[in-house]
Amino acid sequence: MSPPHPRLRRALLVLTAALAALLCGLTPRAAAGTAPAAADDGAADWTARPAGGGADWDARPYIYLEGTPGTVLQDRLAVTNTARSPLTVRLRGDGRAGGWIRFAEDTVTVPARTRAEVPLALTVPDNAVPGDASGEAVAGVGGEEIRVPVRVRIGGPTLAALTVEDVEVSGGTIRYALVNRGNAMVRPRLAVRADGVFGTLLDRPERPLPLELAPGRRVERTEPWPDAPALDAVTVRLRVTATGGARDEAEASATYIPVLPAVGGGLLVLGGLAALASGAYRRRRTGRAAPQPPPVEEQPPVATEPLLKAGAKT
Repeated sequence: MSPPHPRLRRALLVLTAALAALLCGLTPRAAAGTAPAAADDGAADWTARPAGGGADWDARPYIYLEGTPGTVLQDRLAVTNTARSPLTVRLRGDGRAGGWIRFAEDTVTVPARTRAEVPLALTVPDNAVPGDASGEAVAGVGGEEIRVPVRVRIGGPTLAALTVEDVEVSGGTIRYALVNRGNAMVRPRLAVRADGVFGTLLDRPERPLPLELAPGRRVERTEPWPDAPALDAVTVRLRVTATGGARDEAEASATYIPVLPAVGGGLLVLGGLAALASGAYRRRRTGRAAPQPPPVEEQPPVATEPLLKAGAKT
């Protein structure tokens, strides 16, 4: 029997590969509708959030508590295990207010497909300054963590104070820092203005910034300025405000010079200085090489005395 034609052989190979792919597609996969075996450990099938008695409590984005210095405030953290095996969760607090939290148990094992609510107690220190404090309740499984924000309003007089500092202008970017100098949580608002030699270049009205500053917190931010001038001397002013009467202003100056004209002007100046130096050098060399006239020889004095004597004899 003669061997098959090369074209027929390639066609058979393609047909075999297509049939194999079709069979693989029809074969049910273990991972298609079920979680892999590693996921049964519960590392990825769990949640942590503020707990409560109803749907409204479950929807809370953070734990919020109010009290005066020295009081003990209570709440609960809900841990839900949706995996098919038990889940062991470590609990702790982090941040200023988080350091005041104590859980009923630092490690909790949640059965499969079960939700557990862990009580927590937050003790406001006796020397706590009135105002707002923030922190986090942290739940961890293996190398994964879920952080639930915690906010505490401490009773007493509050002071809202906000400063804008370290303003710098570089190219098309304005850099600055915001610092909460008070004891209340603030939501800053920012206005930007830039004035040049011939008038106003930038005037952005006051707008809220997408952040919330806890007392004592400092954050560094940037303000884009894509249409910054190419040639001008500008003064940039930043004004920040917040609820409670917080207000501050700061400014910075910058000079914009085009790079290519500046380089060209510098080269022209250097070329002029080099030409002047070269001319002076040539003149000095020419003066040194000029021939000097020969010295004049001294002539003997004319003898007049004998002539006077001869005249006397006559």
